[in-house]
Amino acid sequence: MDIRAAVLSSFLLVATPLLGQEKTDVIVMKNGDRFTCEVEGLDAGVLYVSLDYVDGTISVQWSEVARLESSRLFIVRTENGSVYTGRLSTVEASVGQPVKIQVAETPEEKVEIEGSRIVEMGETSERFWGRFRGDIGSGITYSKGNQSTQYNLSTLVAYPRDRWEAQASFNSSLSSSTGATASARNQLGLSALRLLRWNNYFYSGLASFLQSSEQGITLQTHLGGGIGRYLKNTNSASISVLGGFAWQSTNYEQSSDAQTVQNVAAAMIAAELKFFKFKKTDLDVNASLLPAVSEPGRVFFNTNATYYIKLATNLSWNVSFYGNWDSRPPESLSGSDYGTSSGLSWTFGNR
Repeated sequence: MDIRAAVLSSFLLVATPLLGQEKTDVIVMKNGDRFTCEVEGLDAGVLYVSLDYVDGTISVQWSEVARLESSRLFIVRTENGSVYTGRLSTVEASVGQPVKIQVAETPEEKVEIEGSRIVEMGETSERFWGRFRGDIGSGITYSKGNQSTQYNLSTLVAYPRDRWEAQASFNSSLSSSTGATASARNQLGLSALRLLRWNNYFYSGLASFLQSSEQGITLQTHLGGGIGRYLKNTNSASISVLGGFAWQSTNYEQSSDAQTVQNVAAAMIAAELKFFKFKKTDLDVNASLLPAVSEPGRVFFNTNATYYIKLATNLSWNVSFYGNWDSRPPESLSGSDYGTSSGLSWTFGNR
């Protein structure tokens, strides 16, 4: 519990609300509505803005924006993987023509991008804490019949920059009931990604630390890396795959096997899928497959999936699924651990 409390405290620190900047940006909607505001960013087809007379951040559907003006610097990513930095303005267009956003780093260096091809924008904040984004979720289920309690906690924090991003996640679940041993699972994941010069290609490093009482794992350390590519990267979906190699070390509880520590070298195939629907739902799926090279025939598989249903601007109800499988676990220990949970989650930053 001490580890979980420390991790949650760290994530709450970066989520602490910060004072907004002067609201001098302008957006004009296709129906003629005009707002003087502070544009905070664009993600998953949603433009996040704050207004002096509105408490909190409001979400605006990006496809309905006809004009955007901002004198502050933004990092702009397009669906083909290109990245630009500059001030934003809208190019005059005739009726029926698509909206084009001009990104100007200097008065001489400007690029025009069709609005529908922009998938992400974020202000290049000078404040370190102002660059973070993510979510925190928790849920609890209790049944009087067998005195059963299930608790879950999930957190995600991302730190995006112009051509790279670092991310940390933590998932914890605890189940207990009368007459049965309590079951706990805790997983900490770390990752870093950097875009390559070729469109939509990147290289990434991954690390995860898993504890699972169901599988008799006291600590499983996983380190890996490889080259990946975005197969789809739009305002409604993001699909990426990664191929590389990994090393895994697992400390098991005492079993009939004399060997309680196992080290495995493996190939790695990982995938991440995200699907968005404005103001309604999000689906995030992460999965990795590790065929062992040092132990041919042994395969590890790990997945985490979360489905979000938005209730309010920053509040969602979510259903999550987690699973770990080992095709050749130590004798007398389980080769799988999986489960589902539901609860409420709160997002911060442009997420």
